[in-house]
Amino acid sequence: MTKLANARRVAARVVVDISPLRKYRDYRRLWVGATISALGNQLSIVALAFEVYRLTRSDFDVGLISLVELVPCFIGCILGGGIADAMDRRKVLIVTGTVMAVASAGMALDVGRPHPSLVLLYALAGVAAGFQGANNPAQTAGMLSGVEQADIVKANVLRQLSNQSSVVAGAALGGLVIAWSGVATALWANTLSFGAVVGAAIAVGAQRPLGVTRFGWRSINEGFSFLRERQALRGVFIADLNVTIFGWPTSLFPALALTHFHGGARAVGLLYATPGIGACIGGGLSGWAHRVYRPGIAICIGSSVWGLAIALFGVVPWLPLALGLLGLAGALDTVCTVFRTAIIQHELPDRMRGRLSSLQMALMGNGPRVGNTEAGLVAAATSTQFSVISGGIATIVGIAVVARWTPQFFQFRVGAQAAVVKEAPA
Repeated sequence: MTKLANARRVAARVVVDISPLRKYRDYRRLWVGATISALGNQLSIVALAFEVYRLTRSDFDVGLISLVELVPCFIGCILGGGIADAMDRRKVLIVTGTVMAVASAGMALDVGRPHPSLVLLYALAGVAAGFQGANNPAQTAGMLSGVEQADIVKANVLRQLSNQSSVVAGAALGGLVIAWSGVATALWANTLSFGAVVGAAIAVGAQRPLGVTRFGWRSINEGFSFLRERQALRGVFIADLNVTIFGWPTSLFPALALTHFHGGARAVGLLYATPGIGACIGGGLSGWAHRVYRPGIAICIGSSVWGLAIALFGVVPWLPLALGLLGLAGALDTVCTVFRTAIIQHELPDRMRGRLSSLQMALMGNGPRVGNTEAGLVAAATSTQFSVISGGIATIVGIAVVARWTPQFFQFRVGAQAAVVKEAPA
């Protein structure tokens, strides 16, 4: 019995804590809706990248998808954060979810034609990205607004695990669906998935923020001012931009799968899915995360190993080993995200949650888009493998610079930092 009790105690310390799903009804409903929607979104990402590469055979054109999405998503995030702190967040989710479903349906109709329009695909991807940018801050704020401070890290671990599980299933299914039924089917599945977001939003109660702030430029600027005054938050944002710009060359996956590893649609799906598999494992074994009180140091270590894994991924010629390195990077992605969010949520009052979540989404959510564009440009100028390797090395150098120039981020201590920030503003 003693051994069994010890094993249970160890499991409780390591395995992810799902208690927020039991304790908070609205969190649970929004979490389920977000999980289903994220699954459909990943199907769409794989399908769109595959279709564009099929039509053009160009790494740059695949990377251009992210560039087209960049500005609409950034604007949507900024405006969406202000809206999420000014009105019922449930209404924001219903409107944005509906528009994203319409955009996805438009893409499905286009690729189903004998001669799809590349311009129309880019345009609809931009529309979907803009409304997704407005959706994400309201979704994050709505999920976390009713969660007690003691459960914030646990709730964020579950939120991240939901995202990554959807990436795994969506990417794997994306390759299979494309191989068996075509790109249009994957896009129609994404269209239907938005019904989960809208349904969850309808099912929860009113989601008006505490201390409602009137929407406008002054409200948005207050969010930027809040960020400028806190060096620890700036460090979190820059650290994430560093790894997502240089360390996630997903726009190169179709080319790597089809030419370097000599696979097909299934190999594309494996490359997209494997980081999520690693992330799920990392998230599922992250029960220890809420006991780490120096998350800044943990982020810097994790980001450095992540960069090394990506650099090696660009070197190896054997697909199984390459997938193992991507899985390691995915696990570190989850762990670093948990710690980044821990710093952010420990610094935020509820009335600022939408705006700071929007800034987080605007910068961190668009980091991969900038990264995909950067990876495509470097690959076009040099080679696909050089783009991957140089990105991994740049990730390691970048996180060292962040640690050096934002010491309040690097030295952040959970539970004690608020007082430090007040005494020593950036």
